[in-house]
Formats: sequence, C-alpha cells, structure tokens
Amino acid sequence: MAARAMGSGTISFGLVNIPVKVFSANNTTEKISFNQLHADKKTRLKQQMYDPETGEIVPREKIVKGYEYAKDQYLIINEEELDALELATSRSMDITEFVPLDSVDPLYFESGYYLGPDKGAERAYKLLAAALTDARYAAVAKYIARGRQQLVVFRPLKGAIVMQQLRYADEVKTLGDIPIPDATVTDAELGLAKQFITAMAKPAFDITQYKDEYRERLRDMLDKKIKGEAVDLTPQPAPVAKVVDLMEALKASLARGSATAPAPAASAETERKPPKHAAGTEAAAEGGKKKKSKG
Repeated sequence: MAARAMGSGTISFGLVNIPVKVFSANNTTEKISFNQLHADKKTRLKQQMYDPETGEIVPREKIVKGYEYAKDQYLIINEEELDALELATSRSMDITEFVPLDSVDPLYFESGYYLGPDKGAERAYKLLAAALTDARYAAVAKYIARGRQQLVVFRPLKGAIVMQQLRYADEVKTLGDIPIPDATVTDAELGLAKQFITAMAKPAFDITQYKDEYRERLRDMLDKKIKGEAVDLTPQPAPVAKVVDLMEALKASLARGSATAPAPAASAETERKPPKHAAGTEAAAEGGKKKKSKG
C-alpha cells in the first residue's frame, strides 16, 4: 500500500520552486501500546478536563487556548487566528544555505520525513537530489508548520530527498552543562582500545541487522498470557560495577572479541580510513564513489 502524504510544501531552490509532499518516515505498525484500565472493574479509563474551582467537567468545545501575559491574566487566542497566521506566512521551504552534512551534529536531529515530488515537479526534484548527492552537501531550510517555524535539512538518500527536522540551539543542552572529570590514559591503553575497535569494525552501518529484542519478548509474553501459558520472568543477573585494571580488561576484551567475531576482510575498500559522516549519509557516500569512478 502506497504511503499517504501527511502534508505538502514547496522547496525554494534559488529561482526554482519544487512542490513536494511530506511523508512520515516512522513506522508504528509494530509498536505495542497499553490502555489504562480500572484495576478492579477492568474498564478502560478516559481522561477529562475539569475546573479546579468547581470540579465541573469541561467538554472539549468549551476549551480554548490562553496566553498568560501576567499573573492569572490570559489573552485568549482561537484556532482560527492561529490557522490564519500560518496561512499568512510563506509556506515555502526556503533554502538558506548548503553545508556538509557531517557538520550538523546528530544531537540536533529531531525527526525525519521522506519528501516526494508533487505533480509536475519530478525533474526539479531529481535535479536537487542528484546535486546534493554529487556535491555531498545538505540544504538548510526553514518553513512554518504546525504552529512553529521549523528548521530542517534536506539530505539525499538513494536518489530521493529526506527532510530532517532539527532542534534549535537553545533546545539542546551544551556539553559544558555535563560534569566530565578530567582523566588521563596511557599510550598502551589507547593502543589496545584501538585494536579492539579494529577487530569489531565493519565497513558500513547496517540497521537491518538489529531488532528490538525487548519488544519481541514482550509480544511473546503477551501471547503466552492470552493462551494461559506460564511465563518465565527470571531476571537476568545485573552487571557488577567494580574497579578493574584497565589494561587487563582491555586485553581480555580483545582476546574474547578475536575469538568470537570474524576479522574484517582486508580489502582496498576497508583498509582506507572512511570519511566522517553523520548518521544516514549513505547516499552522500554513494555520490562520492560515483565521482571517484568517473575520475
């Protein structure tokens, strides 16, 4: 079944306008959710808004938005005004600059969306996707949606364009807020740690090899309880936190890793040090390979 667009917009690329459709990249079909029930009656509960002064239940049609501009003083804003304000603002996704994608820290990534060309925009869409791939750049843009100005980057992915919504700088804590005590490591410790990394290194990240094991165990537990079968919930032993000799621990880790994991294939592709890329830049990497083969 073809995905259904959740919105639309127009990418402003210089004097070129590219109408696009926005599709959610999230797949929630495998998500397991729970309802809140009455502990005794097992009936599903409902949330309701009430007036704290009178205890009166307030129906949805009587609820309005209010902005508190002073203590207990509210300015009422209705949905029509908010909708009109959004319509009065440009719906264009204006590209403001192009930057290397690996210069955008993944900490700022909030959510991802697929963009597809709207009717008549196929060639312009493909042009932007190909240009981003060959240049190995991402486009920074902003537009108004869902009551706020969104900051996004457009990045190429296998001939298509992905829109990555970003958090603003003031929405992310700085590293200086996190206490990180100073410590030193020896050259020998660093060498062993690098050997361990090399032993477990892969040429590229493959997300398909990972699965949500907890979700599978949860689904198995639910299936067994529905059938009235016994469920084994014996807890796994918790790891013991203890101070160990760092060098000995690294040597033991390296030995165990070498015994259980196959060594990476020695080839011209894997021996070269890969360029730094933020997560999800496989299309940019493919573009780089194409340029190299042409040369």
